[in-house]
Amino acid sequence: MPRGGRFAGRLLGWWPWLAKVERFVARKRRMIARLRISHGGGVAASAFILLAAVGYGLVAGGHIDPLMDAGKDMRDAIGRAFGFRIATIGFSGTKNITHEEILAGAGVTATSSLLFFDVTAARARLMSDPRISDATLLKLYPDRLQISIVERRPYALWQINRKVSLVANDGTVLTPYVSKEYISLPMFVGRGAEKRGKDLMALIDRFPEIRDNLRASILVAERRWNLRLKNGLDIKLPETDVVGALSLLSSLEREKRIFSRDIVSIDLREPDRVTVQLSEAAAAARDAAVKAKPKKGGSA
Repeated sequence: MPRGGRFAGRLLGWWPWLAKVERFVARKRRMIARLRISHGGGVAASAFILLAAVGYGLVAGGHIDPLMDAGKDMRDAIGRAFGFRIATIGFSGTKNITHEEILAGAGVTATSSLLFFDVTAARARLMSDPRISDATLLKLYPDRLQISIVERRPYALWQINRKVSLVANDGTVLTPYVSKEYISLPMFVGRGAEKRGKDLMALIDRFPEIRDNLRASILVAERRWNLRLKNGLDIKLPETDVVGALSLLSSLEREKRIFSRDIVSIDLREPDRVTVQLSEAAAAARDAAVKAKPKKGGSA
């Protein structure tokens, strides 16, 4: 529909409010008369009441936004007519976010005028995107806009309530889904794990034997970690002295190849002992071996 037709349609929508304004002014006539003010003052007062009522009607009727949009379009058209259109846009810092997404987030359109483009508001809109940690917009007159952003980089996968998200190293959720290219990132599980996982990985990286076999790190009751290895082996870490427990675990793997043994869990929560849980098959074989072993003092 042409712009004139749309505006005419809006005016038709305002007629009920104008009728209300007329009735409002009629009710106030007696009050104005009792004020005994001059003829000019009465006209001014009436005009003020009329404008106030019209303003209230526009706000209550939801007509302000269309008027603002129309005013913005007219302002941008004037700016472009004087040579201040946005002819060139430069980007820097983009890797995972497309240029189209940046333009949409900043509110840059084909009809935008560089003269009236609000870079402060555009930056605030871009910063509301969790994938962006910083943004800078620079207007280079007469027709160039430069947009520089700093992206939050994908750091790990975070699972909670059976949902997996891609997170940055500060725990910010970047996307509610995961593409195959990120499947090899560290996996953190549990409430609060997305924010504390970076510190844990800084410790685990000191022990390649553990890091290379790690599948997921599970935060238990937001207090301590369990490690799940790629072969399904569970490692229960203590709340304190995590480095000491990891060092002991690394030594057991180097010296005894404990990760390849027929066990299902290793409990390192007690500082003075290691508790190992055998698999059902290994436990049954061990029980059978114990029963078959001759007792001391028995018959030959």
